[in-house]
Amino acid sequence: MSSEDEAVMEQSGKSARQSPTPDELAVWREYVETAEAIRQALAAGLQATSGVSPGDYAVLLALSESEGHRLRSSVLAEGIGWERSRLSHHLGRMESRGLIRRRKSGNDSRGAEVELTDDGARTFRASSAPHLRLVRRFFIDALAPEDLEAVGRVAKSLRRHLEEIALEQDNAQA
Repeated sequence: MSSEDEAVMEQSGKSARQSPTPDELAVWREYVETAEAIRQALAAGLQATSGVSPGDYAVLLALSESEGHRLRSSVLAEGIGWERSRLSHHLGRMESRGLIRRRKSGNDSRGAEVELTDDGARTFRASSAPHLRLVRRFFIDALAPEDLEAVGRVAKSLRRHLEEIALEQDNAQA
């Protein structure tokens, strides 16, 4: 058997294996626990420096980057990766603080648009610099330039893989 045939068999065996190896699980656990520790540190730092939660920041960021600083709530939910019911509750809290407003969609009476208010825009601008400093402190400063590039490649590979799986699932359902 050629080394090429062995490599193909080894790769297909990896795909067919049901459970990760102990070494694979150790890498997975390290990734999950580290990502969660960074997320918690960013959340606590953002709240302490700006009084903004990560959820607030995600909504404010999406709206600030959208045309006219408004989005349909369904598009916003998809963009930040939240279920619509979670977003609806969160938007209610943000609306009571004057950060956003919700309006019926002009062309569809069933839909709602979420709009960034002037107070919301000011809050976003005020929280952006502290947020970016925290990203640098908790993530970027921990990595050498070549490690940062490697993390970028790994993240792109994981995202591409997830997109391929989603496409396969969509095709299987069609």
